[in-house]
Amino acid sequence: MPLKRSMKWMILCLAGLICFGLAGLAGAETGDRETITVAAVGDVMMGTENLLPADGGAGLFAACREFIAGADVAFFNHEGTLTDRGKPTKVSKEGWTYCFRTPPSYGRFLKEAGFDLASIANNHVNDYGEEGREDTIRNLAAQGIVWSGPPGTVARREVKGVKVAMAAFHTSAHSHWVNDIPEAKRIVAGLARDNDVVIVSFHGGAEGAGAERTPRSMEMFHGEERGEVVNFSRAVVEAGADLVIGHGPHVPRAMEIYKDRLIAYSLGNFCTGKGISVKGNAGLAPLLLAELDAEGRLLGGRVVSFSQGFGEHPRLDSGNRAAQLIHQLGRQDFPETNAVAADGTIKLRF
Repeated sequence: MPLKRSMKWMILCLAGLICFGLAGLAGAETGDRETITVAAVGDVMMGTENLLPADGGAGLFAACREFIAGADVAFFNHEGTLTDRGKPTKVSKEGWTYCFRTPPSYGRFLKEAGFDLASIANNHVNDYGEEGREDTIRNLAAQGIVWSGPPGTVARREVKGVKVAMAAFHTSAHSHWVNDIPEAKRIVAGLARDNDVVIVSFHGGAEGAGAERTPRSMEMFHGEERGEVVNFSRAVVEAGADLVIGHGPHVPRAMEIYKDRLIAYSLGNFCTGKGISVKGNAGLAPLLLAELDAEGRLLGGRVVSFSQGFGEHPRLDSGNRAAQLIHQLGRQDFPETNAVAADGTIKLRF
């Protein structure tokens, strides 16, 4: 009997060791897998000419710095120029000129906040001509911020040994063109071959109040074709994009999960307290946090709700309105693939 008990104990111990080993192996394959956190916001225009912040910009990102600086990669769309040169290229409308020229010294606020990845593919990068555009590129680079926009440009970073590439698209010839979907697929497929994580940014869609919905057709604004953003986004995912970040409508839009990848159709405004309207839903400022594995697959994330008013810096919104709006829009526009819960949580399945 003692021998039988001894053998039984040895068998149980061996089984336990085997189970422990299998559990450890599973952890090595999943729990220990390297993850990349991407923080992303929409349009940033820190101030222009006579519409600069009262505090000189020092507090622009105070309320959100912990979220941005805490991410491995932090993206924004620079809606304007970083220059003190050039002449306005747009005609004044009713005494108001939508030309944005932010002092170059404000570049340090972007760096201090933790931003390191920028889109300059938008309709304001040429507000002060070639001088203004070149200054913007040079001043972003001086802060260690990599950028994409003009055809052929790609922003690249390496984080935790993971190669990250970002290509930014817009609806004009001075940028990668959002309306040429076959070419966009070609660009993204090439990036996917040489990089671990591929991010696609696009500045497209109609603008302003009433532009919250995401149609499955070509969008028009002031007679301009602003992209078939659903077709574009899904096509680049099929070509190898791991995260698609939209901006341009100046209001938040839905997010969906397509083929285990996240598409944010518009992150709206984020830091545009003066110069760009922040009325109604334009004042809701979502901050996206997305967790990706080392191959770009979505693991989870959340939408952190901020808001802003005229002349105000982004501030945390205890009412969680940005996340709730994105959730409701997702239920309407992408009922089968809605990515965001009412509390802002992003999951592969709800």
